Amino acid sequence: MSAMRLSGKTTLITGGAGGIGAEIARRFREEGATVFVADTNCVEGAKTAASMGAVFLELDITSEDSWKAALSTVLEQTGHLDVLVNNAGINIRKNIEEMDVESFDTMLAVNVKGPFLGIKHVLPIMRAGGGGTILNMSSICGLVGHGYTNETYTTTKGALTMLTKSVAVRYAKDNIRCNSVHPSTVETALVQAMLKDPERRAERLGEVPLGRLASTTDVANALVYLASDEASFINGAAIPIDGGLTAG
Repeated sequence: MSAMRLSGKTTLITGGAGGIGAEIARRFREEGATVFVADTNCVEGAKTAASMGAVFLELDITSEDSWKAALSTVLEQTGHLDVLVNNAGINIRKNIEEMDVESFDTMLAVNVKGPFLGIKHVLPIMRAGGGGTILNMSSICGLVGHGYTNETYTTTKGALTMLTKSVAVRYAKDNIRCNSVHPSTVETALVQAMLKDPERRAERLGEVPLGRLASTTDVANALVYLASDEASFINGAAIPIDGGLTAG
């Protein structure tokens, strides 16, 4: 049996209570990482963390004070942080003509301000520890315009793509790598409910050359690689996990 790929690495995963975040946490634990599952959903977050021997942290990513408190707990318990996964995100599904300013502001706060604050506060921790890895959950909508997705979501994910590249360039000197991943539609419980209509599902499947939706494990496996030392020379990359969708 090969050695675990994330042994000795302390990781914080936002939006870790369920869906993609929970699967990332599970795979990281399987690969030997110490995992902090961070979420605003305390009940589900605590359940998820307990199921895999992780630690739950209550974290509102839009609050700077909440970030400071969560990271203080991580340092108290482990003394270092090696990997930050900015996974938490939302999509309020209204097109630009229907999007009210309050909803726009909410999406910016969660999808852009949240990762911005996380990165701001982990950089000095990682620098003090000799380096680290920051992984940002963008989307194919951070690479291309997408006919089935609203303009606000694309705006926020595009901003996250460029935040990733900026951090990668500036902080490489501190041995801190920053990369983004860009899934197409992922087969979560939320998506299954959204694509109950067979025609709508066929529409989504039709745009993916590999002919299926991404699984949460497809996404989590890519993050395992990027967090590992195997990816030590990958920095500032925007990696599609999309079955070829953005290649066409």
